[in-house]
Amino acid sequence: MNTESVVELLGKVPLLHRLTSLSLKRIAQVVVFKRYERGDYVVRRDEEVEGVYFLLQGQAQVLGSAGDSSEFLLKPFDFFGRGIFGNVYSADVVALSQLTCLLLMSHHCSLLETNPISDPDKDLDTPCLVERILSLDPLDLTLFRGFTIPNAPTFGKVFGGQLVGQALAAATNTVESTKIVHNLHSYFLLVGDITIPILYEVHHLRDGNNFATRRVDARQKGKTIFILFASFQRDQQGFDHQESNMPHMSPPETLVTREEMIERRITDPLLPRDYRNKIAAEKILTWPIDIRFCEPSYYTEQTKSPPRLNYWFRARGKLSDDQALHRCVVAFASDLIFACIGLNPHRKKGMSAAALSLDHSLWFHRPLRADDWLLFVMVNPTSFQSRGLTTGEMFNRKGELVVSLTQEALLKEAVTIKPIFGAKL
Repeated sequence: MNTESVVELLGKVPLLHRLTSLSLKRIAQVVVFKRYERGDYVVRRDEEVEGVYFLLQGQAQVLGSAGDSSEFLLKPFDFFGRGIFGNVYSADVVALSQLTCLLLMSHHCSLLETNPISDPDKDLDTPCLVERILSLDPLDLTLFRGFTIPNAPTFGKVFGGQLVGQALAAATNTVESTKIVHNLHSYFLLVGDITIPILYEVHHLRDGNNFATRRVDARQKGKTIFILFASFQRDQQGFDHQESNMPHMSPPETLVTREEMIERRITDPLLPRDYRNKIAAEKILTWPIDIRFCEPSYYTEQTKSPPRLNYWFRARGKLSDDQALHRCVVAFASDLIFACIGLNPHRKKGMSAAALSLDHSLWFHRPLRADDWLLFVMVNPTSFQSRGLTTGEMFNRKGELVVSLTQEALLKEAVTIKPIFGAKL
């Protein structure tokens, strides 16, 4: 086949729909034809994978897959390779008929990249995106204006962590620098609109010798969409003990980033074809928080899994030594996946669901750095009717408990979920 014919065939592969015609042509020039007879193993479990396979003719079967077997039947224009973590494969793939594949060798797989993953070591020397997200315009002594900048995480509405982090930043700006936030309690009232600014009005509830208390009302279109209460304390000597133990987890340097994990899941045949095609068609954005999941999984948004999660995280970029800033960044990051784990035991094929935060609380126990690795251990102990409770702990690399968290969320099942500017209930 000539290059033009291969380009035409590759253009029908969902994984490649996000690439330009020039990228497709480059791939067409380096792919290798592979042919198999019925019963031949294309790839064996636990073996090194040569690269990414694109099926052109015939069918193949993923062996040992659970669930609907039709979801794991590989057909023309399907794709697989490399597995979820590393180049060691996670499944047996066998030809069901005469099979023809195009193979993009591992050393050419960079041609598939549309969004280069940022270098975590380089991130340490660059300004923090999350710091720009949390920056506010002072309009008065107790009034601040925040924005949803174009590359901030959004989910069709203002991200809850943005509201928590910006509101805490507003409160911090009204407290003397010797007092640092030690706890906060917040309530999400209305869905925020990402297209307009957010006004944060700070109320002085208390100013004592050692403690200060603030309430922050976040408003859009004349309505209060979010409320935060925060307590600040001057540094004081006291008792020190810790009963919570950090679970043993692999070091974050040995784990792949969230973005890399998503890219690798796209080519894993142990995941349903529809799920992989959906992810392949989406643009993967790099979050301002670097997340490294501790345990690989084959779970999707429509398969049941335990209501718990562990991951390391840190801000991308270098932060100043201001402890108040680090706590605002942790407040921002704490809501990224927290509420969603309450849905895990209830997921099923065809279900569309959402977790909407109702309230969110943090207790800061010890000094921390948000630009160094923190282990986030979270579990949802119970859900009933429409609400789920999630608790969490954050540890630094020395095993010190630095933050405790709780959140209650509204867990909803719906045919379609359309974020609107209005009440959550």
